[in-house]
Amino acid sequence: MPRGRPKTKPDDALIKSAELIGWALGGLEREIVMTRERLSSLIAQAAKLRKRIGVKRGGTGAASAAAAGGAAKGRKRRRRRMSPEARKRISEMMKKRWAERRKGK
Repeated sequence: MPRGRPKTKPDDALIKSAELIGWALGGLEREIVMTRERLSSLIAQAAKLRKRIGVKRGGTGAASAAAAGGAAKGRKRRRRRMSPEARKRISEMMKKRWAERRKGK
């Protein structure tokens, strides 16, 4: 009798790998189902909280921005415009601060 491992047929390896892949897919599908259930639960909880504070998706304020997940899709965030006078004032103050800082070194 020959020593060592018995030789396996290449077909056996394919069957074992296919079986392993099947198990992996089964596990992934279970994880997907569990994740979807958790997501639906979280969505329901978020809806309850929104209802409790009286905020709808299109509301205004910090609470609705947090509840809606930030800016609405498709809309650009409006930025405040600074007047030229304000820009100049800030520029002068920063130049003054940097000059004082350079003197201190």
